[in-house]
Amino acid sequence: MTSPVLVVPTPVGEPGPDAVTGRWTGLFSVPVTDDEPVFAGHYPHFPIFPGVCVLECARAAAEAAIPPEAGELRLTAVESSRFLAAVRPGDVLEIEVTWTPREPGWRCNAKVATATGPAASARFHYRREAAS
Repeated sequence: MTSPVLVVPTPVGEPGPDAVTGRWTGLFSVPVTDDEPVFAGHYPHFPIFPGVCVLECARAAAEAAIPPEAGELRLTAVESSRFLAAVRPGDVLEIEVTWTPREPGWRCNAKVATATGPAASARFHYRREAAS
């Protein structure tokens, strides 16, 4: 998949089961730098990281933390997304993903924050890839 975003989410620790809920979780960090190509034409002189790019970072984080028992998954839907604050060059996205089995596949909830607070949330649905 080709992405409009250059930076790749970096894991903060190893993804694994949450001690309280048992759900598979992962934490990721994404520095938003001013050399991202999307800033070239998105609000010149007042750059804002586009919401679709925030979603792309959350999707990439989710797919870097797929639970081992889920097998091969394919994104089939963005069930919901909510943008809560602007993201600008210099911000660091902190992304928390939580996976839950949801037939006929898996659901991933993503929470995105910066140093100033919550920035976005999203819910993705994935289906298992057919065995070949």
